[in-house]
Amino acid sequence: MPFPLYLLALAVFAQGTSEFMLSGLVPDLAHDLGVSVPAAGSLTSAFAVGMIVGAPLAAVLAARWSRRAALSCFLAVFLLAHVAGALTGSYGVLLGTRCAAALANAGFLAVALTTAASLVAPDAKGRATSVLLGGTTLACVAGVPGGAWLGQLLGWRAAFWAVAALCLPALAAVARWVPAQAPTGARPDVRAELRALRGPRLRTVLFLGALVNAATFCTFTYLAPLATEVTGIGADRVPALLALFGLGAFAGVSAAGRLADTRPVPLLAGGGAALLLGWVLLALTAGSPGAALALAFVQGALAFAVGSTLIARALYAASGAPALAGGLATAALNVGAALGPWAGGRAIGAGLGYRAVPLVSAGLVALACAVAAGVAVRAPRRGPVSR
Repeated sequence: MPFPLYLLALAVFAQGTSEFMLSGLVPDLAHDLGVSVPAAGSLTSAFAVGMIVGAPLAAVLAARWSRRAALSCFLAVFLLAHVAGALTGSYGVLLGTRCAAALANAGFLAVALTTAASLVAPDAKGRATSVLLGGTTLACVAGVPGGAWLGQLLGWRAAFWAVAALCLPALAAVARWVPAQAPTGARPDVRAELRALRGPRLRTVLFLGALVNAATFCTFTYLAPLATEVTGIGADRVPALLALFGLGAFAGVSAAGRLADTRPVPLLAGGGAALLLGWVLLALTAGSPGAALALAFVQGALAFAVGSTLIARALYAASGAPALAGGLATAALNVGAALGPWAGGRAIGAGLGYRAVPLVSAGLVALACAVAAGVAVRAPRRGPVSR
């Protein structure tokens, strides 16, 4: 894989750390800024909404620039948003910086996905996607626990400064090594790209990606209280549990890299079925620490293997829309990231308990499997989609 891909993954690592680290900083944020815990928690929701809205818009805007200029600009805005967030004492200003960071993150990831696909051979988009998304999985393994630990040790502002510091080498590397080719045109033909995006296969793949990601973040969001309240794991062991999930995610993305290009249909069919079974097993065996620890790793691996493969299929299906493809894939991921925690929260609020959360994840994956099976039945003569 080209070296610039790994530089992009470093930036994605910093951005993924920022997106998820607030889960460990909410109490400190609320106390320091004088707001309620739900208000502090809404900073995460604001980030997700900014990603959903900003990804397609930022992708179209960036199409007028070279990829180096677009990536550098978005990363610089992301860095400055965290500097401003670390310095402010106002909740309103912090909320604004989270929205600005989300828009910059959305634009960066949209352009990075398209750039990653362009840096490799036409039949290697799955491997390129796996390298890029590996930055997100590593954020779950090291960045998020590290940010939470740093916040507990030095305060939440230190975590914001750390994310800003991570952006500096990534920004320098993008400016030095990412190709500075000119954009394909002075302005993207948005209407033509929208027509190219109307294909039913692309819409289906994006829908499946959103469902699988919703299932993933439904349980991941509530994994800590599930572990402490149902499994009986002490709070001091929760970071290890989250790291296991992240290690599994990294392993799944890495293993799926080649298969996403050469055998996507068996991977999606087998991985989807195993993912569904795993969520059900987690609900049934959540009272066992051993089972919970093992399934955290396994489900992380399956969820990100299937999810990254679906994103790669979206890039293949949207080859006629180079400006919008990465943006739509990013938006689909974040629709799932917003829907999943909401659905899990509704189950908990209804009094069903924390065991219901992985069952909600199972239901979302079951819906994805049913949709995929329905599409396969209606189009049996098309053959497997390998490109």
